[in-house]
Amino acid sequence: MPTKEPPVRALRRWAAAAAGLLLAAALAPAAAATGTTPTAATAPTPTAAATATATATAAVTADPAYRVLVFTRTGGFRHDSIPDAIAAVRDLGAANNFTVDATEDPAAFTTANLARYQAVVFLSTTGDVLDAAQQSAFEGYIGSGGGYVGVHAAADTEYDWPFYGGLAGAWFASHPAVQQATVRVEDQAHPAAAGLPAAWNRTDEWYNYRTDPRSTVHVLASLDESTYSGGSMGDHPISWCQDYRGGRAFYTGLGHTRESYADAAFRTHLLGGIRWAAGVVRADCRPETGYTPLFDGSSTTGWKQAGPGSFTLADRTLTSQGGLGMLWYAAKEFGSYSLKADWRLTGDDNSGVFVGFPASDDPWSAVNNGYEIQIDATDSADRTTGSVYGSKSADLAARDAALNPPGAWNTYEIRVEGEHLQVWLNGVKINDFTNTDPARSLAQGYIGLQNHGDADHASFRNVRIKDLGTVQPPAEPTGPVRGPAGKCLDVAAAATADGTQVQLWTCNATNAQQWTVRTDGTFRALGKCLDVSGGGAADGTKVQLWTCNGTGAQRWTPTAAGELRNPQSGKCLDVTGGNTADATKVQLWTCNGGTAQKWTLPA
Repeated sequence: MPTKEPPVRALRRWAAAAAGLLLAAALAPAAAATGTTPTAATAPTPTAAATATATATAAVTADPAYRVLVFTRTGGFRHDSIPDAIAAVRDLGAANNFTVDATEDPAAFTTANLARYQAVVFLSTTGDVLDAAQQSAFEGYIGSGGGYVGVHAAADTEYDWPFYGGLAGAWFASHPAVQQATVRVEDQAHPAAAGLPAAWNRTDEWYNYRTDPRSTVHVLASLDESTYSGGSMGDHPISWCQDYRGGRAFYTGLGHTRESYADAAFRTHLLGGIRWAAGVVRADCRPETGYTPLFDGSSTTGWKQAGPGSFTLADRTLTSQGGLGMLWYAAKEFGSYSLKADWRLTGDDNSGVFVGFPASDDPWSAVNNGYEIQIDATDSADRTTGSVYGSKSADLAARDAALNPPGAWNTYEIRVEGEHLQVWLNGVKINDFTNTDPARSLAQGYIGLQNHGDADHASFRNVRIKDLGTVQPPAEPTGPVRGPAGKCLDVAAAATADGTQVQLWTCNATNAQQWTVRTDGTFRALGKCLDVSGGGAADGTKVQLWTCNGTGAQRWTPTAAGELRNPQSGKCLDVTGGNTADATKVQLWTCNGGTAQKWTLPA
């Protein structure tokens, strides 16, 4: 939330010359059909999917050069779309800086040869296509970090090879006639789906699979079986990804028809899968079940704007403008949970996700009482992407390896369990933090998205949460707080009015001496809190009973030396003059290690 510090880490350099490469790849079929390059005057009106693709990918820049092997051997049915598919992948490679080798020769599957490729595409292969030695070489390739892309009938391949079945994710069972259906895109952050509409209507041959892979893969898209005839799965994943035995695996059930490979949206889908499998872009491909949407793209019901600025809602995406402010989910407070959110920056922007703050329409309440998981890749270590702002840096090497550049989507998982907070970026754990600040608590609080300022533009989509169950709270002991001469911290006359003096008194087991030591750093008796009058810091400031209000004047931290320190003032709870007579007042005083500042807390 605070204004960004001067950058100390250089902004990543990405070649601007390739800013439109993916759009060019999407338009390639139109050029092939007419023999000319489309211009602003002659190009056909783009589809909604193509428009979304152009918008989503315009800022994405050139990948490093790499090689892809396309394997099309068939031991069963052979699709007549295979030549079109090979040509499409070659077009994508030429436009996106990867070289394509296509073969039907299984002899290409040797350890030495496979090491030349960042991804291997099984393109509508069928039946048994590799012998035992070739299978072993491919298993070693995946185990060494290689990438697999399975297209359509790749799921109708190698039924007697368990490794391959796990890699593909599911095997083919049956299919109805080719027909139109609606594909529900579930993850619009993954590069294979980032340019696609949430409801994608297209014509293809829709596979039913022998098993539902959802529990072991990350589903990118599924079929709405109510929109076509012949679906038999109910829950019907059709495109997915997974990290598999050291490598990366992407599969799409689309791609039966020749027309598919001239379709811009399908090409975008296929290109994203290749780029992710090759490891040039990152995404969270861990299985995901049990999440409830907080923002699903359709409305901001339950959310409130705190402070200046706002968020616009377009294309199922919230984009910040102005600030410093925060859009927070006011409908519910959360305890133990996993929060996931997809986010994207346009350049060197600043934003963040706030957790664990109390309800307030003042965005600075979240700064002062909660924690921000920062989004800003060029700030200092404790204020950069993945850091717990001002408290703990991310693992910067892991963060840098996982981070996608401006213009591309990233996914956070922020997992809160009690006072323990962990952060994953695109499926890679980059931070592990435990709150020890008595003025803050992660165990219960609200969630917010930051709009940082006029020059900062951050987008969010698909914000969802999963309840991790009740975490047993730490014990909050209740009993006497004993000070000098074994006497007790006491509320004068057991009165409950704000401002009642707190004093030293002979221990008597009354409620005026029963203090509950709360995990939030407060000490409570008679339903109210031990408080520094006026939030002062001067020696001799009165310590009193006051209505609990969450301020720093009511936070106390026990020290190893037996003191009770008020972090806001940096001073200690003290018995006036070191006296031990009943009714001696307690006060705030500079910590000095004397017996007048020694306290024993209830166990």
